[in-house]
Amino acid sequence: MNQIKYNEFCKNLEHATHVYQWDADVWKIGNKVFAIGGWEKEDAEFTVIFKCSEIAFELNKDEKGVRPAPYLASRGLKWLQVYNNETFSDEQIFEFIKDSYKMIADALPKKIKKEFMT
Repeated sequence: MNQIKYNEFCKNLEHATHVYQWDADVWKIGNKVFAIGGWEKEDAEFTVIFKCSEIAFELNKDEKGVRPAPYLASRGLKWLQVYNNETFSDEQIFEFIKDSYKMIADALPKKIKKEFMT
């Protein structure tokens, strides 16, 4: 995974918006974050953070190149960080991002969802 592939994928998700914050490319739907992509350190590989189900979190949090997302997971939220491509292919990471997008979109207030329909 790299920054270009990550941003190209996320920008093609319907109603997704992009902001640059926290020194990262942050993608949102309805002003709620569904994916964060950036570097943990200057010389580090590109990392991707996304929300996941409890089951996906438990199954994947200890995989090589994956960990509970710093800051988010420490607050009990089920977010993972993939910090290298040792375990998942780009396509698998895209599926995780798509699932995150859907979970966030499904949890949006009805008023915001209605705005997307018009």
